[in-house]
Amino acid sequence: MPPLSEIIVSVLLLCSGVVVLVAALGLVRLRDFFLRMHAPALVSTLAAWIVTLASIVHFSTRGGGLALHVWLIIIVLSITAPVTTIVLARAALFRRRQAGDALPPPLQRSGSDASE
Repeated sequence: MPPLSEIIVSVLLLCSGVVVLVAALGLVRLRDFFLRMHAPALVSTLAAWIVTLASIVHFSTRGGGLALHVWLIIIVLSITAPVTTIVLARAALFRRRQAGDALPPPLQRSGSDASE
């Protein structure tokens, strides 16, 4: 493998690790389950895209041609991660309703939408 591609892959993988570290800090700092859902759901998808780009660079330089077989993994992951987050949120709301806890307030409309 050429040294330039090794450097690119290394930088991309380090960037992915930093992004995941930021998501972990978000999990620690955010106080509610519903707030905590967003950090790993959004950031894990971004980190997976960065790792996918690193994999494309790696396999393309080793094989001699453009290797796009990694796209299948990231497409499936990009579809399933938001769906899983929605299912977890609905399950948490259901459990709160069953326990009799107060539900989170509905979102407020902004500006001109509130007058309708």
